[in-house]
Amino acid sequence: MSGVRVLVGTRKGAFILTSDGRREQWEVSGPHFGGWEIYHLKGSPADPSRIYCSQSTGWFGQLIQRSDDGGATWTPVGNEFAYDGVPGTHQWYDGTPHPWEFARVWHLEPSLTDPDTVYAGVEDAALFRSGDGGQTWQELSGLRGHGSGPSWQPGAGGMCLHTILLDPRDPGRILVAISAAGAFRSDDAGKTWRPINRGLESEGIPDPQAEVGHCVHHIAMHPSRPDVLFMQKHWDVMRSDDGGESWREISGDLPTDFGFAIDVHAHEPETVYVIPIKSDSEHYPPEGRLRVYRSRTGGDEWEPLTKGLPQRDCYVNVLRDAMAVDTLEECGLYFGTTGGQVYASADSGDTWAPIVRDLPPVLSVEVQTLP
Repeated sequence: MSGVRVLVGTRKGAFILTSDGRREQWEVSGPHFGGWEIYHLKGSPADPSRIYCSQSTGWFGQLIQRSDDGGATWTPVGNEFAYDGVPGTHQWYDGTPHPWEFARVWHLEPSLTDPDTVYAGVEDAALFRSGDGGQTWQELSGLRGHGSGPSWQPGAGGMCLHTILLDPRDPGRILVAISAAGAFRSDDAGKTWRPINRGLESEGIPDPQAEVGHCVHHIAMHPSRPDVLFMQKHWDVMRSDDGGESWREISGDLPTDFGFAIDVHAHEPETVYVIPIKSDSEHYPPEGRLRVYRSRTGGDEWEPLTKGLPQRDCYVNVLRDAMAVDTLEECGLYFGTTGGQVYASADSGDTWAPIVRDLPPVLSVEVQTLP
């Protein structure tokens, strides 16, 4: 029977949660790197034993860890990029002064076909690529060198490159999202880039419909339809049917269209999930009720999923990389909260149960489907 491995990054270590295909009983491993901030872990789609991990502290800076045995053991890689003793700077960068400083790796995106190729999105916003399992990294500098770069501004969490999407049809197409600059796309494997923000509208910037300057929180793509994208923005849930060339709002009847996480069902590309929070200043569920919302029509019409989730006095947040889906026949969903809970659903969101309750605040959740 196939199984799943849920990779959880927290403020104080990484945890690996494993189950068989029934997803009823769970084995919990961790904390790995206890005391370290683990912003993101992600497994290779090409090799289920390969996992990459972003590990950092204010004392020792940023490290990339790699496991080749499903998280049982770890090896630090890319040590030539380790913290160099100067706060806010890093050897990945070319010496350019502020605002191009290095704080952390926000997101790791392994190649769909090669376990040794992995991309890293960092703060301040830049994109790097490794072709040797994380040992060495090269910046895809065309992004940071885009003419709009000097106008990029940080969101509340920093000027972070937090979303990396790889097109399964076309190895040259890469999409990224930056807070608070917007979405960008490359069609030549990262050499050149252009903004893809037409249709976005944002208050608080000089031109609400500007080419760049939008605070995009997360973007999701279904592998069977790479041109269809779903976005959770700083206010507004959006959809594109043309690879980001244009966007339209699909917030519909959501109780609030502010949130961070968004994902797509593994087998139903029109089934989309979001977890709304009250507002940009009150980062907790509306009315203190933790609800996942599902649309089976690709947006506009949403239904609350509440069975097994706390429906009173719940004031946790769910961050942008803290929701994931597996690819088992009955699609499973997972999300983690800033209260340290990780919830799982083995029936596409109809019912939920906590896998664990008392972890440190959860920063990211990813899942690997195991053979």
